[in-house]
Amino acid sequence: MATRRTSPAAHRSTVRARPLVRRGRPRRGALAALGAMALAGVLVGTAGAEDSPGDDGTRPAETVNVQILSFNDFHGHLEPPGGADGTLSAVLDPLATPVGGAEYLASTLAQLREGHPASLTVAAGDLIGGSPFLSGLFHDEPSVESLEAMQLDVSGVGNHEFDEGLTELLRMQQGGCHPFDGCYFPGDPYDGADFPWLAANVRYARSAKTILPGTSVRTVDGVKVGFIGMTLEGTPELVAQSGIQGLRFEDEVETANRAAALLRSQGVVSIVVLLHEGGLQTGTYDRCAGISGPVVDIAEHLDPEIDLVVTGHTHQPYVCTIADPNGNPRLVTSASSYGRVVTETTLPVDARTGQVRRSAVTATNHLVTRTVAKDPTQTAIIAKWSALAAPRGNQVVGSVTADITRSPNRDSESSLANLIADAQLAATAAPGDGGARIALMNPGGVRADLTVDQISGGEQPGQITFGEAFAVQPFGNLLVTMDLTGAQLHDVLEQQAVATRSRPVLVLGVSKGFTFSYAASAPFGERIDPASMQLDGAPIDPAGTYRVTVNNFLADGGDAFTVFTEGTNRLGGGDDLVAFTDYLEANSPVQPAPTDRIVELP
Repeated sequence: MATRRTSPAAHRSTVRARPLVRRGRPRRGALAALGAMALAGVLVGTAGAEDSPGDDGTRPAETVNVQILSFNDFHGHLEPPGGADGTLSAVLDPLATPVGGAEYLASTLAQLREGHPASLTVAAGDLIGGSPFLSGLFHDEPSVESLEAMQLDVSGVGNHEFDEGLTELLRMQQGGCHPFDGCYFPGDPYDGADFPWLAANVRYARSAKTILPGTSVRTVDGVKVGFIGMTLEGTPELVAQSGIQGLRFEDEVETANRAAALLRSQGVVSIVVLLHEGGLQTGTYDRCAGISGPVVDIAEHLDPEIDLVVTGHTHQPYVCTIADPNGNPRLVTSASSYGRVVTETTLPVDARTGQVRRSAVTATNHLVTRTVAKDPTQTAIIAKWSALAAPRGNQVVGSVTADITRSPNRDSESSLANLIADAQLAATAAPGDGGARIALMNPGGVRADLTVDQISGGEQPGQITFGEAFAVQPFGNLLVTMDLTGAQLHDVLEQQAVATRSRPVLVLGVSKGFTFSYAASAPFGERIDPASMQLDGAPIDPAGTYRVTVNNFLADGGDAFTVFTEGTNRLGGGDDLVAFTDYLEANSPVQPAPTDRIVELP
């Protein structure tokens, strides 16, 4: 998605040049040279070695125990996540342990690497995008710097890597100053990520070439470990279409199996998939109970030669065993989100054959607790970018009388999504026939809560800063007002529950004056009673025309709300964050929006 940020150039002189730990891995130029040498988009790197005894305990150096440390869905959370995101759910962690934050994640990774010189750190996408103010204001350059200092080796591409479009994703990988905001540190311009993002199943429609390498190979004590990186096939439903025009997102199983065959042809037989797609489970963070979701079907059909599947997207932690097509057990893992969990997997690799001893593979999920010492490099990175962000982020834009929160699972009406819809209606309800009468907000675009006790820049309890408002709506979407018929409006509401793999039920935020009933147990396409739809107490006329405001993500059919693409007489309405902060300023102290606009039926 295209974003527009306020450039903090006036404050650059107060911040020192970026401190960055390099690990001797190749930078841009060296990576380019490797790319020229590699076959079919395979990057080659090296890591440390570890000697381990053989099966009988008498033959050293015949098994290399490769430690894989993995996480996913970091979303630029350099600072510890607050509110409900500061812990896992009560089901996942009954102790409600405070977790997350780059300083603690880096220290946890460092501790886990101790005694494991053959260690690789990998991720399964959504490292950037949907980020809090500190990273999001600077187009996630702080997130990349943080991840480099954590010694991240390789990552798959998630759907949120496309939030600002393909061109921006390539800039994040290759370097260069932002096209609108420029260089935040003119003497130290952004030089790109020193870890590769992999996108095996994202191709240019015309050339069939992948947008980024699909695989990466790391050599550990004479054995090779190959990584295949992929985003979910349903990404086009989850990002603005303007940023991915000319791309195609291919089937995950078919892509991974082709990539695995290519790796094997190059002599790489220890293979790990980094997949930005996942599942749901009902056990604790280090268990697997009742695993469900897209990852099950994918894992059951991935090539049996693939030894480990590292997943993400659902923000769930799990360590599961799912049988491969030959019926043999294979580990499938995920590490929650926001740097709150790290998965440690041990791959015992036969040094003679390069094969993973699958029966001996183990994995454990570790909480990233805030009891470990803070990593000083991460502290310095946070301090540097915080100094640049503070003048804008600490500006008070309004206040609230009570906590205003999201729907935890996005499947029910929420006060905060309704409040945002109210703000968008206020911004576009111009007098006359051209003004909006209804506004709708996608719940996935609401990324944080507004809470009374959150103090980010010395403000008083209940006051909301620009940085806190930014964290709620970090995507920089533009508002679009369009004509929809009453029948189309009904069809939009039915699409809150659609039978697609990429997302479950998503209940929209609804502006004041618009009401309807929703039957959660009714079949798809029959959950909204047309007779229940009312605007300011009057029934919605199926043949009538209504002006409806949404953000450009929804207007493009995002989250599978495809009916919005049929809207006519479109008119731009400005930046969604500006609409939100203007509303907070004009209506403070703001009360939580009521959640009685949707009558939920059994």
